[in-house]
Amino acid sequence: MNAWLKRKNGPDEVINVVPDMQCTDAALVYNLYIAFDEAYLGRILFDKEGYWIYDGNELTVIEQEQLGKFIQYNMEVLWSS
Repeated sequence: MNAWLKRKNGPDEVINVVPDMQCTDAALVYNLYIAFDEAYLGRILFDKEGYWIYDGNELTVIEQEQLGKFIQYNMEVLWSS
């Protein structure tokens, strides 16, 4: 799935949010890439209660929150359909 990220220090970007089905570090893991050049931005890990943490160095706290909320919302939509 793709997310629109409003960047604090630079142009806004489309981010590829890719589920990592092989990773066992958390209940759910999503790798984050810039859509157009596939640069890796880190990953967001979710526990079973839905809490998440960002693992990376490229995003500000506000940018992390945008993507965390985007993933949470889209997970709810997928689970309810």
